[in-house]
Amino acid sequence: MTDHRVSRRWGGLSIVVAVGLQLGVGTLAEAQALRPSAQPQRPATAAAPATGTVDYIVVLVNSEPVTNFDVRQRLLRVEQQLASQGQALPPREQLLPQVLEQLVVERAQLQQASELGMRVDEATLLQAEQAIAAQNQLDLEAFRRRVVSEGLDLNRLRNELRNQVLLQRLREREVEARVRVSEADIDSFIRERQSTNPEAQEINLGHVLIQVPEGASAARVSELQVRAQGVADRLRAGADLAVQAREHSESPEAASGGQMGLRPVGRLPELFVEATRSLPTGGVAGPLRSAAGFHVLKVIERRQSTAPDFTVTQSRARHILLRPGPQLSQADAVARLAQYRQQIASGQATFETLARQHSQDGSAREGGDLGWVSPGQFVPEFEQAMNALRPGEMSQPVVSRFGVHLIRLDERRQTELSEREQRDLARDLVREQKSEEALRAWSEDVRGRAFVEQREAPQL
Repeated sequence: MTDHRVSRRWGGLSIVVAVGLQLGVGTLAEAQALRPSAQPQRPATAAAPATGTVDYIVVLVNSEPVTNFDVRQRLLRVEQQLASQGQALPPREQLLPQVLEQLVVERAQLQQASELGMRVDEATLLQAEQAIAAQNQLDLEAFRRRVVSEGLDLNRLRNELRNQVLLQRLREREVEARVRVSEADIDSFIRERQSTNPEAQEINLGHVLIQVPEGASAARVSELQVRAQGVADRLRAGADLAVQAREHSESPEAASGGQMGLRPVGRLPELFVEATRSLPTGGVAGPLRSAAGFHVLKVIERRQSTAPDFTVTQSRARHILLRPGPQLSQADAVARLAQYRQQIASGQATFETLARQHSQDGSAREGGDLGWVSPGQFVPEFEQAMNALRPGEMSQPVVSRFGVHLIRLDERRQTELSEREQRDLARDLVREQKSEEALRAWSEDVRGRAFVEQREAPQL
């Protein structure tokens, strides 16, 4: 196994780089490219933020301020993300509380990282910048020039990127300490898959969360329960989920209309699964009480999933790897591999010959052949580029944390996993499920222990 293959779950830096400044509070966020872009366009009736607004403290998190500028900048990024996904932009007065809550949670988590003595060194930050630049098909200097040309503060971007790397490391550390996958867990997972196969069904739930603060009085709990019951009654009467979520919910899904998206039932909290198991599409469950508060759920959609079973799609690829260093910059490595690509495409040389002559990977002696591999064996940036290819196609130069690659996909096949590979896959799926639950619980715990003092309302 060559040194650029690592487990998918340790792709932390890649996740941070991809999500950029919009990492989810309670979920393991999925990778999306951070690209400098113009602000999303709102309808003409929506008021744009006043660029001349005086900055001031909106909220204190354990005596550390979150400013109006912080809130406005994050709001813009959330709107950019929603716009890039083709979603309608909700009114800012509905989106704003979710954005503010996200900043509060992140600030509390960063404070915990500081208390633990966690730091992000300059080399790691540089690597993160280079990865973002590569995702935008730019070298580092071109990326920085692009950032400045679009009116962004490069130092602020680097500081926020440093915070996101730090947050991801902290979350991995805290979740890793909480997640244990036993052989019994794996046996149970396999038995379920082989019998009832619960993963064969996916469900999209609408979710409204009314949080109950830690130490709340009985009267306050009763008041919040009545509020949650009102949401449930209105949904049963046909009220719009998105409206109810944006007006009442304190869950991460609220900003996107309250929908959790299609997920295998095995990746949902057991409380949610049991409460909705017998409900038809459109049915409403709740209020349900958990440690976080009161939940109201609506079944949006059910369907049989194409979730992975014990047959996987394997790929066989070749690559040429160049490692940037004192004698070879990243830009030069990209240019050199682009030249190799042109030589191969024009028939002047073969991929195998150039790999043997120039690749700085252990696969060079095999003409760059990486053998048959299953999903998750390569770092995400490499695997994403490989997965985008059809057999016989070559990629453009791809930057990963190990260097710059030229990739050619040779074949794909469906193959049944061996018993050992099945257990490895089951272990990863169980760990992913437990990690999501642990991350949500830990985030709620950190938020609950933070002293939050509201000062002034944000000004848009």
